[in-house]
Formats: sequence, C-alpha cells, structure tokens
Amino acid sequence: MTEKAADPYKTLQVDPEAEDEVIAAAYRRLARKYHPDVATGAESAQRMAALNDAWEQLGDPVRRAAFDRERA
Repeated sequence: MTEKAADPYKTLQVDPEAEDEVIAAAYRRLARKYHPDVATGAESAQRMAALNDAWEQLGDPVRRAAFDRERA
C-alpha cells in the first residue's frame, strides 16, 4: 500500500486555487510522463502511485472540498 500524499497539489504540481480542468490536465500530463510502461527507472511505479493517490483526492469535487477544509 502506498502512503497518502502529504500535499496532492504539490504532487500534481498545481496551485490550490486551480480549476478542475487544470488539475485533470496536470494529472494526464504527469501520468503520460511517469507511467511505468513509458518511464524507465525504479521509482516510476512509486511516482505513478503517488499521482493516482493525489488524483483520487483532488479529482472528486467532494473529496477535494473536504481536503481543502482540513487544510485551512
């Protein structure tokens, strides 16, 4: 099991005020770059798992709102 990202905004390299479309685009861009089928290196699977965790948290508006409330 992977650890939850401390800050999914940093993991996805987006601003906390970013629109949903920007977050989705950042996830897709990073997923293409770090997917284990494309990227070589031992850490690509770990990086992709962190990206997936961040996307799970920020991709759902309800979970993102809850995270933002906890963060404040």
